Amino acid sequence: MAAVTLTMDNFEAEVLKSSEPVLVDFWAPWCGPCKMLSPLVDQVADSMEGVKIGKVNVDEEEELADKYGIMSIPALKVFKNGEVVKESTGFIPKESIEAMLK
Repeated sequence: MAAVTLTMDNFEAEVLKSSEPVLVDFWAPWCGPCKMLSPLVDQVADSMEGVKIGKVNVDEEEELADKYGIMSIPALKVFKNGEVVKESTGFIPKESIEAMLK
């Protein structure tokens, strides 16, 4: 399934109230490591069943970035039952992204 674009308007419904785990990618269009990580996140979205993938553009959604303490990007957070259960900052390989969701 393709990644969902997350905003303040849909974050609660798509992430906090999701019945399945959600990987949220906090990124920005000017960020080099974000550009390297994004295709890997998309591959995970296409290949893994039972998880949802969402992306937050921190330039457009500053309130969400502040709420979740994003100080450095790319930042990945895995939410289960509305709570952050795993997180990672910086570029990581696809295998590590998949491992976060297991």
